[in-house]
Parts: sequence; structure tokens; C-alpha cells
Amino acid sequence: MTTPDILGKLYLLPTNLAESIRPQQILPDEVISVAQRLDHYIAENAKTARAFLKAIGISRPLQEISIVELDKHAKQAGSDSADEPLSVFLKPLFAGFDVGLVSEAGAPAVADPGAVVVAAAHKAGIRVVPLVGPSSILLGLMASGLNGQKFAFHGYLPQEKAARIKAINEFERESKQKNMTQMFIETPYRNGPLFADLVATLNPATRLCIATNLTGMAESVLMLQVSQWRAKTIQIEKAPTLFLFLA
Repeated sequence: MTTPDILGKLYLLPTNLAESIRPQQILPDEVISVAQRLDHYIAENAKTARAFLKAIGISRPLQEISIVELDKHAKQAGSDSADEPLSVFLKPLFAGFDVGLVSEAGAPAVADPGAVVVAAAHKAGIRVVPLVGPSSILLGLMASGLNGQKFAFHGYLPQEKAARIKAINEFERESKQKNMTQMFIETPYRNGPLFADLVATLNPATRLCIATNLTGMAESVLMLQVSQWRAKTIQIEKAPTLFLFLA
């Protein structure tokens, strides 16, 4: 593939975390300004990306904006063949156009499949430009009061109960040995079982933080010892939630 003298830049564009909040209420002006001018996007879901572009007040018809869906091409981007990801994702960049990468919510490429696109861009010598915006992982850590000097984000724990409890035990041992905050997320409808296993498995003195609907109208961040959580009832089954603990 021949390339022009000037390559496009890959912009990593954060989006709002909560649907109840307009992007303008949480995103810096620079992010919205860049997003409004781009003609090419990579998104996990085109429908969600179009809703975001509409919400930020894009002036031209959405039909004029190209959106490549990441979920349909992630395998190509993760393959050993350089031609596949370049042809699917990076072609506009090689033609000199800037491209925006957006997540379903929050920061792209963090706990997000967009990381494969960023890796492909680096491999191709394309400039990657991260822009400031909300990340539930950092917001939850900031608000938890737990150790922000040493922490680990583990994504999703195993769905099978025995394997999940085993993982919780292992991470609690690591937390105690290294004074490390451990963080997890879960699909909202499985929040209840994960919370129940955390409360039943962790040491009573371990501090557990539940951060829900971050930046949203119903935002809640509550940090208690596990012994205190055992006396509480919470409703988090349908809400995006970050779980954090420190032994």
C-alpha cells in the first residue's frame, strides 16, 4: 500500500459514561470539537457511535460519516497479517484522513476491544492522540479512598461460581501481600451474584468499594468493610458498576 507524505492521526475519543448525562456536561470542549470535525470513525457499535455524534450536535448528515464497526473486524486486527487490519481500519489514515476511535462508554482501548486498533496504528507508524475524558476505572479508584499507588484492574471474573470464588481468594491474598487495590467489572445483570460472592468470601476487615453509575444522575460510591456490607442490601443488578477492594 502506498502512503501519502502526511498520514492521518488516530484520535482516541472518550464518550460519556452515563446515558442520563449529555456529553457536553462531562467531556472537554476539545474532545467535542475534534469529534465534530471527523469524517471517519471506528466504533464497537455503529448505532451507539451515531447516537454519540448526534448528542454532541454534529452539523452535517450522519450518513456522510464513515463508521467501521470494530466487533465485525476485531479478529482481522488481532491477526498476524498486517494487510487485514490496515485495509479494514487504517485505510483512511493512510489516505491522510484523521480517524476517531470511540468506545461504547468512557475511554477507548481501556477494558475495550479498541486496543487492537491502537496496536495496529503503532505498528504502521501512525500517530495516536489520546484525549481527556471519563474512565470509570480511574474515577472509581479516585473516589474509593483505597490505594491509588498500587492497583490492578482484572476486567471480568469467571462466570462459574467456584472459579469466581477461587479468583476472589487469590486476588485478596495478592492484595494483602502487596497492599494492592483490586478492581473488577461485571455485566450489570450479573452484578448481584458477584457482589454476593465478594461479601461472602472476603475477610470481614477487607475494605470493599462499590462504585455505580459514575458521572450519572444516580451516581453512588460507597466504601465499607466487608463486615459492614454483610448488613446492607443494595440494588445494582441493572447499573454499570465497578468493584474495588483492599485487604
